[in-house]
Amino acid sequence: MPSPRRYALVGAGSRATMYVDALAGPHAGDGELVALADTNPGRAALHARRYAAAGRPAPELVDPAQLADTVRRLGIDRVVVTTPDHTHADVVVAALDAGADAVVEKPLTTTQEGVRRIAEAVERTGRDVLVTFNYRYAPRNTALRQVIADGGIGTVTSVHFEWVLDTAHGADYFRRWHRQKENSGGLLVHKSSHHFDLVNWWTQGVPGRVFASGGLRFYGAANAAARGVGPRPERGTSQAGRADAFSLDLAADPKLRELYLENEQHDGYLRDRDVFDEGITIEDNLALVVDSAVPGGTATLSYALNAHSPWEGYVVAVNGTRGRAELTVVERGEVPLAEGRRQVDPSMHPEDVEAGTGVRPVSERLLVQRHFEAAHEVPIPVGEGGHGGGDALLLRDVFAGPVPDPLHRTASWRDGVRSVVVGIAANRSLETGQAVRVDDLDLGPAAAALARP
Repeated sequence: MPSPRRYALVGAGSRATMYVDALAGPHAGDGELVALADTNPGRAALHARRYAAAGRPAPELVDPAQLADTVRRLGIDRVVVTTPDHTHADVVVAALDAGADAVVEKPLTTTQEGVRRIAEAVERTGRDVLVTFNYRYAPRNTALRQVIADGGIGTVTSVHFEWVLDTAHGADYFRRWHRQKENSGGLLVHKSSHHFDLVNWWTQGVPGRVFASGGLRFYGAANAAARGVGPRPERGTSQAGRADAFSLDLAADPKLRELYLENEQHDGYLRDRDVFDEGITIEDNLALVVDSAVPGGTATLSYALNAHSPWEGYVVAVNGTRGRAELTVVERGEVPLAEGRRQVDPSMHPEDVEAGTGVRPVSERLLVQRHFEAAHEVPIPVGEGGHGGGDALLLRDVFAGPVPDPLHRTASWRDGVRSVVVGIAANRSLETGQAVRVDDLDLGPAAAALARP
């Protein structure tokens, strides 16, 4: 029986928790966390203690700048990357060149240079890069993929996809490092890469031409002033009597307090910035038209993202030569204006979201209607846990290894390329006002990932 893999984890923010807990618990027999790195030593130490508390040997805390030496010295097999998006390429390339494979949170990277560097590193080292697109594993999304794969609606001709982030979750991207496009690539890269990957995977398509429109129209100081919003505190924590529905009080959430508030002294990072202050450079309203090559023809995606919706979820309609499939998902039906702690991300922690009793309860429904026939509902298996039940299945693939899967849910770096280039091209389209072809981007050997299916 092969020995458990040796892992290093780089990035000790909240997303790291899922991987630490997996290696400390259900996947303890599949791997060992032997090194943990973050620019904030307090957060790194916190995750190390969490791992050791499960009875596992405490991982060595290392400087992220010393990752290559750490991989060689400790015989690391795989590096899990949960750092801010703009650093992904640096960490992945360092891991590959040192002799380890990489597991990277979406997005693969944020720039065409980053895509090119990762592809070149894969080419020269022969190492593997897995991108953790957990939404592929959610049963509702898998069910839609199965309908299309079975030919139930024929050859795909177009997709309409609208994703709405509510005023708890959507607002959160404007409090954190994501608010700077240089850090995250904006929501078109950080968040929408999930959605573009789903469309690519559902349709087995490859994006070609992208046109984008959008802007910062709700959050930010200028928009607040235009609506008559008065002076606001710079942050949501420790502002007694001044917090509101758009403030995040780190002290009120034990996990956020422990991870961020109590470790601010190490690097000065503020997790609770005001969403209506100056300096925000990402958009909150976005729309795209994307032409993609799909098996048997060409399909057009019309995509919209809003980050200040009163409810959270998504609506997908896939049109084909034989009919249409419609998937509607409500992850949170409303954001109540009430005292107490509110779960920021309803998809990550569905157990903390009230199902609701109104006209928009938490729900999911997949309808298929073929030409000249009545619509019918496709049963969706019940998924438990984060991201529609996808997280547990993703972690199985990451740590125990993929099982035979005719739907090919495991995502390679090439899938990461096909997803992120849509956001990169869309950002260029926002800048120029023109449609952008992804094959005009300078992707080096990664361009091969965009070959027509």
